[in-house]
Amino acid sequence: MGCLRCVFFFAFRNCDSSVLGVYFSTMCASFLIRSHFRSTLSKNAVLRRDITERQSHIIIRLLRTCVNVRKRGYIHSVGQYHNTGFRFNFYNSFSLSTRALTKLKVVLGIETSCDDTGAAIVNEHGHIIAEELHSQTATHNETGGIIPNVAKDLHTQNVETVVQRTLESANMRLQDLDAIAVTVKPGLIMSLRVGLHHAQKLAHMSNLQLIPIHHMEAHALTARMIGRIDFPFLVLLASGGHCLLAIARDIDDFLLLGTSLDTAPGEAYDKTARELNLIKMPQFCGMSGGAAIEHMAKYGDHMAFPRLHVMAQSASCNFSFTGIKMATRRQILAEYSKSGLPPDELLPNVADICAWFQYNVIYHLARRLQRAFIFVENAELIGDIKTLVVSGGVASNSYIRANLQHICSLYNYTLVCPPQKLCTDNGIMIAWNGIEKMLSGRNYLQSADSLDVVARAPFGVDISKSVTNTSIKLSKLKLLGEK
Repeated sequence: MGCLRCVFFFAFRNCDSSVLGVYFSTMCASFLIRSHFRSTLSKNAVLRRDITERQSHIIIRLLRTCVNVRKRGYIHSVGQYHNTGFRFNFYNSFSLSTRALTKLKVVLGIETSCDDTGAAIVNEHGHIIAEELHSQTATHNETGGIIPNVAKDLHTQNVETVVQRTLESANMRLQDLDAIAVTVKPGLIMSLRVGLHHAQKLAHMSNLQLIPIHHMEAHALTARMIGRIDFPFLVLLASGGHCLLAIARDIDDFLLLGTSLDTAPGEAYDKTARELNLIKMPQFCGMSGGAAIEHMAKYGDHMAFPRLHVMAQSASCNFSFTGIKMATRRQILAEYSKSGLPPDELLPNVADICAWFQYNVIYHLARRLQRAFIFVENAELIGDIKTLVVSGGVASNSYIRANLQHICSLYNYTLVCPPQKLCTDNGIMIAWNGIEKMLSGRNYLQSADSLDVVARAPFGVDISKSVTNTSIKLSKLKLLGEK
């Protein structure tokens, strides 16, 4: 044991001045840990690491400090001791963070705004300590859409289990958290209440404060958890309930350039998939309508029917997907009439219809983005570093992403999309938004009983009329694959 202490002392003395000293000390410490403590550590003893791209100082903690460090939230990620022995990885065993001696902020996020029950624990470095998600997609596919009462009942059945599994996976107790972040707006009012009531219950049990989260703001800022994105930046949120185009200037400061005037793109996808009977196909069981259409569209011709001109005369950044949805429905009915097939069977040219529908959706999105790029440039609302963040369920569509990348390259923008699992509703984005608010130094923490839910809530300051008043004319735009 004395030898081990000497090695730790040597490492601390030399970690700032000698790379060789750090290497030698770490190797010796790893050998001694494996030799002397393989059989004595309990399965709950955890050594955690936190690695960031910009930090390179090796800090070796005494073994006693390492025990249960995960519970205390010091450093992130995993190397675990088991009854069968120590699973050791030299390169990942010791923290490379200068913050290792200070406790990192850790927040539990709870999301129940629509039809997914999500929970996650995230630390201030953006590392996901644990996450759980219960999706209601299969149930709502059977009923032909989201029924608020059904969604509420499923949240009620699952929220406690989802949160408990998250805590167990993180090997943490409520007392190990710094706060609980919960979605309170906007969304289905009954679904929101389930999440808030459970968060309030947990807060009362643990004397923790709550951080109220705006669902769309959380979507907009999720990408900042993955990598450094400085304000201001442009953000497009496209999902089953929203389509918003805005400038993010701070964690709670947004300028709204445009929004959907009627149907959201995700809803148009889902209803079109039902019209085409895609969700009845075995290979699409449990899939969203959007995912089914994306899959079928790969085998179709998007030029099989004439392109739609949606809001072509409007000089705004607002969206409308009802026209695309209704035009597609008329085309589907015409194809059924032409083929003589009953309406519950699959059309022979279903892939062409999917490709055509999807093409019109992305073309409409691209034209609005094109105008936003020009408006932002003329108004000098974004500096030299031009970034477009795209999030929301529709952003998980690879065809849409590819075309957004194409238009971004035309206007010298960098496209940033969170990983697909973070584009849809989840507890991770709620926890991260709570972290950002906590670290801002502003007073976002609130007592449990002071919060309530709101079904409809504005997203930033609406400057969409200013966009329209500039009467920006757009040049011709070609998407990928067009001649």
